[in-house]
Amino acid sequence: MLRDLAAATIGHLAAFERASTSEGEHRAADWIAERLRQEGCEAHVEQERAHGTYWWPLGLLCGLGALAGLSRRRWVRLLAGGASAALIADDISGGRLWFRRWALPRRATWNVVAQVGDPRAERTVVLVAHHDAARWSLLFSPHVVPWFGERFPRLLERSHTTPPVMLPVFGGPALVALSGLLGSRLLRVAGTVVSLGGAATFAEIGSRSTVPGANDNLSGVAVLLGVARLLRERPAPGLRVLLVSTGSEESFMEGMQAFAARHFDSLPRERTHFVCVDTVGSPRLMQLEGEGMLVMRDFPEPFKSLISRAARNVGVELVRGLRFRNATDGLIPLKAGYPTVMIGSINRYKTPANYHWPTDTPENVELDTVTGCMRVCDEAIRLLAADPAAGR
Repeated sequence: MLRDLAAATIGHLAAFERASTSEGEHRAADWIAERLRQEGCEAHVEQERAHGTYWWPLGLLCGLGALAGLSRRRWVRLLAGGASAALIADDISGGRLWFRRWALPRRATWNVVAQVGDPRAERTVVLVAHHDAARWSLLFSPHVVPWFGERFPRLLERSHTTPPVMLPVFGGPALVALSGLLGSRLLRVAGTVVSLGGAATFAEIGSRSTVPGANDNLSGVAVLLGVARLLRERPAPGLRVLLVSTGSEESFMEGMQAFAARHFDSLPRERTHFVCVDTVGSPRLMQLEGEGMLVMRDFPEPFKSLISRAARNVGVELVRGLRFRNATDGLIPLKAGYPTVMIGSINRYKTPANYHWPTDTPENVELDTVTGCMRVCDEAIRLLAADPAAGR
């Protein structure tokens, strides 16, 4: 039953393009809300505002850093390079998104918010996925990590954190600024070259098409529907559950930022837990220890332990010990002080299968992993319903 639900959900939504802030994203949000209503939820679609890309803001800021590096005036390099680095750091770390808010156009994006359980309950669990899809890029080629893993298996075995791919994006303009401060020609050249490389990379991403996004993250949307069905069949008394599918996650969590602005004031931190479900269609289910593009932020251990206990209770293997140098919707409530966990999945090379690549199609999703995640989330909700102090 759950497997059929997952296959139907992923297959239907992957059949049309769902770029951030697109009509396809809107169409997906309406469909998800309707399906959640059919599963017994009170569901609606919230229209928000978002820029909808990450290659434009980061590409332009890298370009600004490169132009600053070409200047002979130290104060220009210091000020322009420093501003570029600061705005990049804000953009990639779940910050205020100053540059895209004030300098770039914004469009409509759509979040789905559904409620199930006791609407008067004091405690709330928020289960979050996203329904928009990313663009592919040579940067995300699925051949690089397997090539490395096959030739250096011991290094792969000892590796527990993904490479900091955004560090050069920030580092290029930062080096330019430092060259302005110190007057170093070497730092100036290095910062200019790295900034140009970043701008070229984002231009390449912007030239590509949107992938089907079956694993990332229609697998998470399927989990929302599966948990809704499990709670309809067997409610969890004393707990309110919000099932949230965001838009514009692929433009650096803009949909989740909008959800936070609209809802966090009504969600007390001492009585609310967040579970982010993202890309759970690879062969092995896992939960992250921490995430962050520049600053690594660990998820709270008590809540991670509860998720591990839920997985054991339902007989699902759950890999632990990994940290990713990227960011999901879970970063926003984590930074806001909520108990938060992130559940994802990996292949044998410790990476999500078909990540941001055209092969992220329904036939390449491991449905058993998706249904396993449904059962883990359902059991975690029941553990939280049974013990008000659990996960803290």
